[in-house]
Amino acid sequence: MSGTIIKSARNTTNAPQNMGPYTQTVAFSHYNNISAQLPVDPKTGKMVGGDVKVQARQCLSNLKAIVESIGHVMDDMVKATIFLKDMADLEAVNAVYREFFPSYLPTRTVLAVAALPLDAQVQIDAIISNGEGTFPQAPCPLVKLARNSDKAPQDPFSTHTVAFSHYNNIGAQLPVDATSGQLVAGDVKVQAAQCLRNIKTVLESIDVPFDDIVKVTVYLTNLADLDAVNEVYTTFFPDSAIARAVAYLPARSVVSATALPMGAQVQMDAVISHGDGTPPQLVEDRHNLVIRARNTDKAPRSPLHTQTVAFSHYNHLTAQLPIDLATGKILAGCIREQTAQCLNQIKAIVESIDHVMDDIVKVNIQVKNIADLAEVDAIYTRYFPSYQPARTVIGVGELPAGALVQIDAVMSNAESTPPQA
Repeated sequence: MSGTIIKSARNTTNAPQNMGPYTQTVAFSHYNNISAQLPVDPKTGKMVGGDVKVQARQCLSNLKAIVESIGHVMDDMVKATIFLKDMADLEAVNAVYREFFPSYLPTRTVLAVAALPLDAQVQIDAIISNGEGTFPQAPCPLVKLARNSDKAPQDPFSTHTVAFSHYNNIGAQLPVDATSGQLVAGDVKVQAAQCLRNIKTVLESIDVPFDDIVKVTVYLTNLADLDAVNEVYTTFFPDSAIARAVAYLPARSVVSATALPMGAQVQMDAVISHGDGTPPQLVEDRHNLVIRARNTDKAPRSPLHTQTVAFSHYNHLTAQLPIDLATGKILAGCIREQTAQCLNQIKAIVESIDHVMDDIVKVNIQVKNIADLAEVDAIYTRYFPSYQPARTVIGVGELPAGALVQIDAVMSNAESTPPQA
């Protein structure tokens, strides 16, 4: 890797430690990635007693402790993801959430999943802005831009888009009609199209083209619907003549949810490149920074996504399933073998662009059986023997092609993308 920007990996005793092989917060350039926080009391190291409100408050208190330990405040958060065991608990969690965000609201994604570590009822992770950058960047008073469009569905607990420096995070879009505020009538194809139209509407409201998307996450309540969703997805990507000429597709992850807000069958969120940056950065042609999308034959390729998409100081990697390259099928084997296959593919992608595994700042792991987590960690720690990225782990009811595990990652990119040096 070229460049001299250094990531800053930090822990505080004011939040739970030794809850897994991860660092609480890993900052690089103008962003911090914060590991998913469980409702664990940092003093006892045990789950707090009480209902989901008590658990949600503990998760958010842990996040706040981490944020404040590095000289930040909760209003520096640009994205929160809430994982619930029971979607019926969302209203209770929202009541607590509002205590921590009384005015400003970050972008947000909410989903219910099959299982969480320690059998928790709720888990929350976050991304925060980092105006001071990381060494040797000089601190600068960058301003985040939190914006909503009246042409997209409103959410009283989320902002449509929060831009900071050279990235935008788009809150999860449900298949909701902005005029009626209701789910659109129709099958999963209709719902998928509405999600993508809502994302496109948000982007148009801030004068950003659809092909500036660098990563999409698709959340489905039934993975059997994935082919139908993909059929719709390919009518939106690529979106422009330039993108079609190079067959550009963003990185992508598909997540199995047991339930989504409003009973939706699908929702999608996105990360967007933001070439003009945020004030007081000088406004420049948004194409002055170039999205760099790359694939390697040493990892599985797909007509639906790019393996890694770099922009400015970050790379987003597509979720890796344990696919045997020789057969194109899921590797036959136990959870340890499948975990190693996923991580070997990530390593192959990382090394294909002249990076190393220590450049990874955040890892997201989905396991079919949360009881397998110790087996996953036994393999995982071999790939991160000293430095450990921030991390989120969820249990899911199913994974594509019957896999036992799926892993994606976000990686630092000190060399940035052209034309920056």
